[in-house]
Amino acid sequence: MTELTLSPTSATLLFVIACLAGYRYRSVWKNEGPRFQLWIFGLVAAACLLSLGFVPLQVG
Repeated sequence: MTELTLSPTSATLLFVIACLAGYRYRSVWKNEGPRFQLWIFGLVAAACLLSLGFVPLQVG
C-alpha cells in the first residue's frame, strides 16, 4: 500500500488554485453575485487548503 503524499509541484498548484478561488469568492461576495458561485469557489478553496494542511509533502 502506498502512502498519500503531495509532490512540491502539486502542492504549489493546489496553493495557486486556492488563492485564485479565494480571490473569485471575495469578488463575487463584494459584488453580491449569485450564491451558488460563492459555494463553488468557497468549497474549491477550502478543499485545496484542507488537502494542503492534512496531506504530507513528499520529501526527497
